[in-house]
Amino acid sequence: MAGRLDTATSQQAMQDIEEQLKAFGPINELVCDASKLEYLSSSGLRILLMLAKSYPNFRIIEVSPDIYQVLEMTGFAQIMKVEKALRTINIDGCDVMGIGGVGTVYRIDEDTIIKVFREGTTLSEVQSEINQSKASFLLGMPTAISFDVVRVGSQYGLVYELLDADTLSTCVLQHPERFDDYARQYAGVFRKLHAIEVPENMNIPSAMDRVHWAIDRISQYFDTQSIDLMLRIMDSIPPAHRLLHCDLQIKNTMMQGDELMMIDMGEVGYGHPLLDLGHAYSAMVTFVGEDYDKVIGLPREMGIRFYERALEYYFEGLDAAEFAHRKEQIATVSTVRGVSWLSLSDSFPAFVIQNSKERFVERVVKQKDKLLAICETFKDWKV
Repeated sequence: MAGRLDTATSQQAMQDIEEQLKAFGPINELVCDASKLEYLSSSGLRILLMLAKSYPNFRIIEVSPDIYQVLEMTGFAQIMKVEKALRTINIDGCDVMGIGGVGTVYRIDEDTIIKVFREGTTLSEVQSEINQSKASFLLGMPTAISFDVVRVGSQYGLVYELLDADTLSTCVLQHPERFDDYARQYAGVFRKLHAIEVPENMNIPSAMDRVHWAIDRISQYFDTQSIDLMLRIMDSIPPAHRLLHCDLQIKNTMMQGDELMMIDMGEVGYGHPLLDLGHAYSAMVTFVGEDYDKVIGLPREMGIRFYERALEYYFEGLDAAEFAHRKEQIATVSTVRGVSWLSLSDSFPAFVIQNSKERFVERVVKQKDKLLAICETFKDWKV
């Protein structure tokens, strides 16, 4: 639809629409692009109502603020799917704050950051992250809430207001004298999350369901025996309903004043804390690649030492033998995360996939008996 949809133009517009619909044959979903629609009268509203009644999956996209106001005031925004046109943001020259599997975080100005999702991410996936962030915030997770969805070229972005905030990795680098203090705060976020029991009626998915989805996605790269081994390891984790971030590496935490805030909420779910700690261990300790500094924000030796120090604070009070056992369990879970990240895209270079397969053989397949023996002890980790 374009231009004005009023009394003078509606009859011809309806005829044109009917002719085009007949030419397409059976239609399961009908989408109306309103990006060029300038005016909408009651006659135009009747056309939209007719289309909505005829096609249950009808939706209107790229709706301007003026047109959206008409749809909202008349109640149409409540009876059909209406998607506002997104404002566009240019990130040229913006500082990169963090790079993750699903996107890159930029600093727009001193008060605002933006997470730009990787190419191919859908609007529904972006909205899912927003919903999970809000649900987690209501449960007490210290997370920043996005206030705007935007376009960055052909990609989507989430804008967050974080006043004078820096990534935790930046704080560690700038204030090495506070290394232990930051590690304790980082551990405290994990402990706070894992103390939260997620009610069944909350809009938070099962973290284990996502694990199964990821393993299924990468089955195209691995033989059946390797996939079965991944499933045996992950399915040994006891069920639980604790709140998990599932990607809480140091660059996904922002220090705002004295408060540590979490971002990148795309993998939030419920489950056993072992899964959360194992995912972070994979990123912070066993990360393989030349760009550790770029992704984590710290030199490798410092990043590993920071995470291991945080684990000491997380398990504060355990004797040395029990603590060493917990680390073994976490490291075992991390072996699957070390390859399941390949599920994030179908366009990884062949050499990356091959390197991942070779590492899995060395780290997991050849250590199968030892790892499965450790898996048998997962049930002893009570929450």
